[in-house]
Amino acid sequence: MTAPTINGTKYPQPVESLLPAARALDLPDGAVFPSRNRLMREFHIGSPKAAELLALLKAEPTAPPVDTPDPTTPDPDPAPVVSEPAPPALPEPTPAPEITPADLVAEVTPPGRPDTPTPPAEPTPVRSAVVWPVVLLALPAFVAIWSGWVGLGGLTGFGVVHPLPGIADSFSINSAITLPIGVETYGAYALYVWLSGRVPAPALRFAKWSALGSLVVGALGQVAYHLLEAAGVTSAPWWITTAVACLPVAVLGMGAALAHLVREGR
Repeated sequence: MTAPTINGTKYPQPVESLLPAARALDLPDGAVFPSRNRLMREFHIGSPKAAELLALLKAEPTAPPVDTPDPTTPDPDPAPVVSEPAPPALPEPTPAPEITPADLVAEVTPPGRPDTPTPPAEPTPVRSAVVWPVVLLALPAFVAIWSGWVGLGGLTGFGVVHPLPGIADSFSINSAITLPIGVETYGAYALYVWLSGRVPAPALRFAKWSALGSLVVGALGQVAYHLLEAAGVTSAPWWITTAVACLPVAVLGMGAALAHLVREGR
């Protein structure tokens, strides 16, 4: 069986391509759509494809029948033609005036002055707080702290030593001065690092807690010395001696750790 030539080709075509040819089929009187069997026979297609083609034909809107006027019937009176009212004339919009940079300058500049931009006001310099009163406050504190630590060092076994035997036998130093220099200097340095806020977070935390601990230890040292001195004790108890003897080592370790944390952040 040879397929009919549709749309210039004999090959099987999709349903949409067969739709114009299906519309052009001659139908018997009273029939609106061709039957499925006729579509199968005309286009040599299978039942599913013919059913789909018939569904597309039925889905298309059909034109209503046109009534042919009878020439013998007189025309009814034509309906009067009503003219549509003309829309009201709208006033033409007034064009907005064009604003130029010169107009802006004229509005900003007061009358009687040249059109020159006003220079920005210079910021008022802020004076930093003076720090010289700290020196005045530190002098009496230095005297009291120094004498307290040296006195406590004498009660706990610190005293005059010869650090250079065989080199400078006459050179001697009181080892008690290591207590105020080490503890209080480290406390001031750790406090500065903490309050500066210019170090990494680990160094900031370490400086904070070690500074507070150093200040507390310094206060306890002063309290211990004055209590022992007031009680007339000439030799501190062993637990005070042990704690004071460990202070130089603890200060060395904390100072080295803080310096390492600060340099690591840089």
